[in-house]
Amino acid sequence: MRRTRTGPERGPGARRGPVTVLLATALAAVAVTGAAPASGAGPERGAGCAGPERLRVPGAEHQRVACLVDLTTAGLTGTTYTDMADQAGLTAAGTRNPSGVPGRQVDGYFPDDSSFNTTHGWNHDAQFVIRLPERWNGGLVVTGAPGTRKQYAADTAISDHVLSLGYAYAATDKGNSTVDFYRDGKRPGDAVAEWNRRTTELTLAAKKVVAQRYGKAPRRTYVTGISNGGYLARWQLENRPELYDGGVDWEGSLWTADGPSLLTSLPTAVAHGTGAADDAAMYRAGFARGSEFLWEYHRTAYWGVTQKTYRAEFDPSYDPACPGASAGSTVEEILAPCASDARYDLQRRPASVRRALEKVALTGRIGKPMLTLHGDLDTLLPLAADSAVYSRMIDRAGAGRLHRFYTVAGGTHTDGLYDTHPDRLRPILPCHRSAFEALTAWVERGTPPPADRTVARPSGGDVVNACPLR
Repeated sequence: MRRTRTGPERGPGARRGPVTVLLATALAAVAVTGAAPASGAGPERGAGCAGPERLRVPGAEHQRVACLVDLTTAGLTGTTYTDMADQAGLTAAGTRNPSGVPGRQVDGYFPDDSSFNTTHGWNHDAQFVIRLPERWNGGLVVTGAPGTRKQYAADTAISDHVLSLGYAYAATDKGNSTVDFYRDGKRPGDAVAEWNRRTTELTLAAKKVVAQRYGKAPRRTYVTGISNGGYLARWQLENRPELYDGGVDWEGSLWTADGPSLLTSLPTAVAHGTGAADDAAMYRAGFARGSEFLWEYHRTAYWGVTQKTYRAEFDPSYDPACPGASAGSTVEEILAPCASDARYDLQRRPASVRRALEKVALTGRIGKPMLTLHGDLDTLLPLAADSAVYSRMIDRAGAGRLHRFYTVAGGTHTDGLYDTHPDRLRPILPCHRSAFEALTAWVERGTPPPADRTVARPSGGDVVNACPLR
């Protein structure tokens, strides 16, 4: 059997040190941490949180509840209530985040038979976090981890902001994590399919926890996410629209049975890294002209590990020995591509691969309003082979009236790269905050968001913290 239902006791999740940032900034990389160290005094307030003393997460196998002085990363950094290393590279260094949001945090996990997630020393997957601010605005925001990270990965990028607005917040590790995620499940495609099931599971449970805490169900529920989290938002609004009022898709990954997808663009990138493909081939695969200055970094940190692990998930018979039972035991091994992936051609693969992809494929048939953001310099999920295609899929499905698509000029896949290239890039995070505001105005007040457009990179001003969509 090619898969094991348990995660490795030794492997990427156990490593620490200078490789942390490099791995964590890649889509398919793992943040190399276990439980975060506790700070001296800790953020626990003890008695004082309003509402019932006991909260129960329906279906959870294990949970812990804490009353905290501040649910944002300003208050939780250095404690076991967040994991800053797992957020590395997702936001620019100059990002200003709100703080001072007291409330309750519920950490726990649902029943699962895999153990890639070592956070809290639980060695158990399907971990989640639910945050319940004292001053609640009646809403709930749900997300799933980007890349192959875990439940705290979007704390700085999403949780801090929505908590400050009064929303309850819930995030899942998607049921498997680390670069060895493809080992989970019995059949090809099972691991990624679990991501969708776990997001639905948490949404249902979080709504009931909100009702327990505040005495009524959330008035509005929104789904959002970055990268793979954006894919989850797409899938949920296509397949479980009754659970949500809308969503914001932040450069979500696109999966279709026949392509385009990572499996149709990344083989060219891997081949380019070995000298087997030229620049013209990269442009044909969807990589943007003008993004060339980012290619070397992505060659060393993204392309190889992403292609080989997702190909192992959907097409394990192509090269069973690479990556095999693990993506690698050293940083070099993890990030290195499989030589065979430079020749990978999805169209020539057997029908079984398409059946695996069909488990997670998107259709464009969203059932609730959604705003999509994508950087024109994304060099992992090229805009031309991803969100531009998905926007057309939505239009063909007859759901265009529910969708807006914003191209962020100078945006790339991870905002942390702005700090290296501030003269060429801009962070997408402030655009996400503006998009979330536009979504809620659309849903709750009937104010239409701006039409599809390119959000230009301004020549001055605070591009790290401001991004007007109009």
